Amino acid sequence: MTSPVSQNALFEPGRLGTLVVKNRVAMAPMTRSRATDDGTPTPLMAEYYGQRAGAGVIVSEGVNISPGAQGFLNVPGIWTDAHVAGWREITRRVHAEGSTFFMQLWHTGRIGHPDNMQPGLHPVGPSALKHERTLVTPSGLQPSVVPRELNSAEIEQVIADYAQAARRALEAGCDGVEIHAANGYLPSQFLHESSNQRTDAWGGSIPARARFLVEVARACAAAIGAERVIVRLTPFSEFNGAKSPDDAPVYDHLIAELAKLSLGALHVVGAEVSGNQTVQRGEGERAPDVLGFVRPRWPGTLVAAGNYDLARAQRDIGEGRADLIAFGRDFIGNPDLVERLRDGHPLVERLPADWYGPSAQGYTDYPRWQQPTA
Repeated sequence: MTSPVSQNALFEPGRLGTLVVKNRVAMAPMTRSRATDDGTPTPLMAEYYGQRAGAGVIVSEGVNISPGAQGFLNVPGIWTDAHVAGWREITRRVHAEGSTFFMQLWHTGRIGHPDNMQPGLHPVGPSALKHERTLVTPSGLQPSVVPRELNSAEIEQVIADYAQAARRALEAGCDGVEIHAANGYLPSQFLHESSNQRTDAWGGSIPARARFLVEVARACAAAIGAERVIVRLTPFSEFNGAKSPDDAPVYDHLIAELAKLSLGALHVVGAEVSGNQTVQRGEGERAPDVLGFVRPRWPGTLVAAGNYDLARAQRDIGEGRADLIAFGRDFIGNPDLVERLRDGHPLVERLPADWYGPSAQGYTDYPRWQQPTA
């Protein structure tokens, strides 16, 4: 377990694997839907990330690893030269401010719709099990569809797609990648019985259900170096139908297997949030202590997210429960969030109506803190 450190350590340099970061504040990945229709990052996105580069490390929004990975509209990709060029401008802006940039690699699996994909493509998953979710499509809200079950050769190809996306991310100037294995998307779908009812080497037992994510992490580590790979998890969350009756032994096994790979970090989201919403609990009902479960099991750098305020962030860093704290929604309306937290300035409320594209409104038009004039 990490030794306790100063309550002020949140704003002091820290380590992310072998990398030194200027403070222990991370910007969490958040879908903002500002890419072009073909997934190319835009100059507006470069401005957005550059504005928020006061964070020690930025984890990008989820980035589609291939055309078949796409579940939502105007989400950026990383499989074409144009994608790489767009991301290269973003990483240039972020690095100019002294921050570190990790690209989150995303495959939505069954959480998608054919209308949001290239012609001829269809959402896939470990099993042909539909999740009841309504999705935004070009023709309006539509229910999700039954995914096509991946065969073994296709699973191996998806793993190779992750590794290729990791190589492309470094080509674009990223310092590393984060594998999005949270929130009920493809790696999480393999983990849970609610979405994986296979009886082959990729399903059934806990080791078989964990195999896909472990192999993805191993492939990315081989492609770019283990120290440049983060895995993000949401233990004990049921978002997007990610649930099993045996969550504790699932994550106990998974974390032990990932620890063998000497990855750069593990990034876990607390049970205080579900997707982009705060979980409302009844009187006296407490959220599961995700850090209490993960910290004793994970020997490396641990990044924690989940509706943090300054006091709880300082406590968890000070007590050694986490090594970095990821803030998400507060970065939307506060591009200078690190400075506001450090100096005690009030935070701007973010407006949910502007969370998702396509304009600069609610994206790059939030100002930095200015002292009120008399």
